[in-house]
Amino acid sequence: MKSLRNLLQEAQQNKRAIGHFNISDLVLVKAVFGAARELNVPVLVGLSEGEREFVGTRPIAAFIRALREEFDYPIYLNADHTHSLAKGIEAAKAGFDSIVFDLSALPFDENIRQTKQAVEALKSINPAMLVEGEIGDIGTGSEIHDKAPDLTKGLSTPAEAKQFVDSTGVDILAPAVGNMHGMLKSMVEGQTKKHLQIDRIAAIKQATGTFLTLHGGSGTDDADFLKAIAAGIDIVHINTELRVAWRRGLEEGLANHPEEVVPYKILPSAIASVQQVVASRLKLFNGEQHFVQTK
Repeated sequence: MKSLRNLLQEAQQNKRAIGHFNISDLVLVKAVFGAARELNVPVLVGLSEGEREFVGTRPIAAFIRALREEFDYPIYLNADHTHSLAKGIEAAKAGFDSIVFDLSALPFDENIRQTKQAVEALKSINPAMLVEGEIGDIGTGSEIHDKAPDLTKGLSTPAEAKQFVDSTGVDILAPAVGNMHGMLKSMVEGQTKKHLQIDRIAAIKQATGTFLTLHGGSGTDDADFLKAIAAGIDIVHINTELRVAWRRGLEEGLANHPEEVVPYKILPSAIASVQQVVASRLKLFNGEQHFVQTK
């Protein structure tokens, strides 16, 4: 089995990106894993601190590890948006493959200082673990917002990105490049799309030479995704789109089986709804032409 680092290197060379999808229950795990296996592409599943608290840090690590071993499949586990070293150590000891140590809300210098300490501590537990740092402001919460916050003052610059990477030793950087956590109601309804600053991504990639993650990918214009990947994005995070699909699929299942009380008879529609979204994103991130050629 290739390491996550090796897969990221391949993605970078081939101008593709690894899809990262947040999970918080078995429905989402089955949907993400099912879509990845159907397309035969590697995949990252992630859990924020809140999501890990809900499902259990050690249990989800054991479950994903069992899937990887039983099916000999490249599915990897990320501790998303970790805000304290204690929670990071917990994930590292549980066997997570990577961790997003996110102190982007702190002043820049303090973010550097604490992230550097975290990299050293986490690597001492597992030298192969990839540590991601985050700079800039892309808002908070993978939810549905009434209006977009003004994040223009929190955009990342190439100079800041280089200083942060050089000073902390992170393996992966998550910059603010026009992306935003969550979605607007108009995005859920398909009326509007997010747009990214592609030139900024390219400049940050050139300045740092490191792997780059795009957080807050839900609701982004497809063409912007492709341009961002070509400019240097190696991982794309999708969360809110899955939550919307999960809700719609669950409502469909309940509507189709109004008297049913057996979960595994109600939930397949939720799995199918989420899997459809995951598959469409994985095809986009890995190049639609690739799947045409391999049929």
